[in-house]
Amino acid sequence: QVQLVESGGGVVQAGDSLRVSCAASGRTFSRYGMGWFRQAPGKEREVVAAIRWNGFNTYYADSVKGRFTISRDNTKKMVYLQMNSLKPEDTAVYYCARSRQPDLLVATPNLSDYNTWGQGTQVTVSS
Repeated sequence: QVQLVESGGGVVQAGDSLRVSCAASGRTFSRYGMGWFRQAPGKEREVVAAIRWNGFNTYYADSVKGRFTISRDNTKKMVYLQMNSLKPEDTAVYYCARSRQPDLLVATPNLSDYNTWGQGTQVTVSS
């Protein structure tokens, strides 16, 4: 059974950088797309970034383009989200997720395409 564990959240000031990580278990990690999502209080969960199983295709929400970078290391079964120039509106619980299907051709931003979720890590950006 696949498990995802996020880490690296914290409290930072606007303009700071932070990297959150996701550690995965399971033998077939490298065949699945991965995504980072976030949910702020009172708001729906939204996609932040996604990466194809081989890392050669990525997707970013418009709100984070140019500031956030998603990456993965299949040998370590890890996914990362590097967040630069953080803003107060980036405050949320950040979740990593694994795609429902393996070997997808693109990095999918659709929440319904993911069926395995971590417990989340809180990121708070103060102004």
